[in-house]
Amino acid sequence: MNNWKQQKLGIVADVKLSNVDKLTIENERVVRLCNYTDVYKNSFINNEKSESFMLASCNENEYEKFILKKGQVAITKDSETPNDIGVSTYISEDFEDVVLGYHLALITPDNDKLNGQFLHYWLNTKQAKRYFENNAGGSGQRCTLILDCIKSTPLYLPKLSTQVKIAKVLSDLDIKIELNNCINRELEAMAKTLYDYWFVQFDFPNEQGKPYKSSGGKMVYNSELKREIPEGWEVGNIGNYCPSSGGFAFKSSWWTNEGVSVVKIKDIQEDYTIDISNLAKVDLTDKKIDNKFKAKPGDILIAMTGATVGKYGIVPITDYPIYVNQRVGYFNLGNEPTEKLPYLINSLNQSYFREMIFSLASGAAQPNISNEQINRISLIIPDRTIVNKYNLKFAPFYKTILNNQRQNQQLTELRDWLLPMLMNGQVTVKEAEESLSMAAEPSVEYKKG
Repeated sequence: MNNWKQQKLGIVADVKLSNVDKLTIENERVVRLCNYTDVYKNSFINNEKSESFMLASCNENEYEKFILKKGQVAITKDSETPNDIGVSTYISEDFEDVVLGYHLALITPDNDKLNGQFLHYWLNTKQAKRYFENNAGGSGQRCTLILDCIKSTPLYLPKLSTQVKIAKVLSDLDIKIELNNCINRELEAMAKTLYDYWFVQFDFPNEQGKPYKSSGGKMVYNSELKREIPEGWEVGNIGNYCPSSGGFAFKSSWWTNEGVSVVKIKDIQEDYTIDISNLAKVDLTDKKIDNKFKAKPGDILIAMTGATVGKYGIVPITDYPIYVNQRVGYFNLGNEPTEKLPYLINSLNQSYFREMIFSLASGAAQPNISNEQINRISLIIPDRTIVNKYNLKFAPFYKTILNNQRQNQQLTELRDWLLPMLMNGQVTVKEAEESLSMAAEPSVEYKKG
């Protein structure tokens, strides 16, 4: 780093604090708003991601100041916790109608001195995060970054050409991760579409291969569901298909910094994934725990307590065993979970399921639901042949999803290792490129339809 120069952010970039609110005002310009969560959850913003942004309005002055342009970086400036301030995203494309929203700062680098992508990754270093945490203002339960604080952010900058090379190495990893995520979203959407067609609209293929209900298939009124279902189908409950069980009550003295990994409620994410990056550990030396408390890749875990009761996620592939903590329910799907996973996960995705969970869990200071209650939630039990046909079709999809998630874990670990090493000069760009060349391509190809 002998040729790297220390510089303050405000010297090599323009910083503005957005004041564009989530309002639509008559006679103002209608725009899409890049909000706090959009910045927080995405390493970069492109046109595809912006399609889901909310509509709002802004005046012409706000538009000129906060329209998003390629090469800029946006960061979170307000939060309830210090860990959530200074989170950055890179603006990878020019926009004509996307404006940065409130509680965020827009950073426009001097292109002769600072590469925007490099800045984005620099802001993800421990050094930058420590600076924001130590210098955040605010009172009570609110942390905030004032303008002067952001401008004073210390940077260590190599020459511009080196910045570009470092940014490319790290962004290539992010692109690989995003590609896997896109594949997974498409596979999930395809499974959901056919689920709706077969098990909601009841147009599964009949004996002649034609859509059942649309072709005049016999329907029978079900008083419990208050709707017609195909003749021969039944209404059972989730427990009939796959019963839910509870996790293990680990003793407080067992928790340690190293040991066997345990999934807690906080690890179950709203996007139906399980975050294994920071799992709690228990010492199981000389202790016997039934294997039924050990989750397999493809099993489904569900939160049974707290504000997020009912959220669930699919257990990912790991190189180590994962145990399930108390107040975390799990659907044990057998020795080959993906063979039963497609029908169950898409049944759980129905709004009816979440509504039932919230209804059953309400009425107490701390929302709670038992495994018995989960197992009694109504579920249409189709003809077994139809369910098996659906599961057989989409089991490979969910195997691909799990494999892609596993690869993303590895790519993320590689990126997070390279990031500080590149930023402090311990690893050269050439060495990093060699590490990147060994990262696998998306592992499974699939055909639509």
